[in-house]
Amino acid sequence: MTEIQFHFNVPDRLAYACRLLRKALRTVSGISVLGEVSEMERLNRQLWSFEPSEFLPHLLVREAQKPPHLLQATPIWLVTDLALAPSQHKVLVNLGAAPVSALEGYKRLVEIVSCDESDRDAARVRWRHYAGLGLPIQKFEVPA
Repeated sequence: MTEIQFHFNVPDRLAYACRLLRKALRTVSGISVLGEVSEMERLNRQLWSFEPSEFLPHLLVREAQKPPHLLQATPIWLVTDLALAPSQHKVLVNLGAAPVSALEGYKRLVEIVSCDESDRDAARVRWRHYAGLGLPIQKFEVPA
């Protein structure tokens, strides 16, 4: 069963995602990040520059693109469609507005929610969706 984590009151979702990915990479071997094309492109740029002394290996997978064999071992995949994510990844970070419907195979789903009211409204819809599926949900308040 997939464990759902909501991280609320995040001032900068992409900076938070970078820190979360850095931390998660220490304990898991594969992480997929799901979101809209523009957000995945911004996260891609931010992952290249967010920490000057360290590199987080990642891959931006564009629609209908199959990465070359040598890149398929990259531990962080930024995807716009969950069908593009590798099946061996056990952690999924959702930066999209819609709930994730296909959670099979994932041990953990992380939802990052900003202070923006429209983002919080979308998070409430996602929360109700996951609760309706009977999935365990944890709530984390990010300190200001």
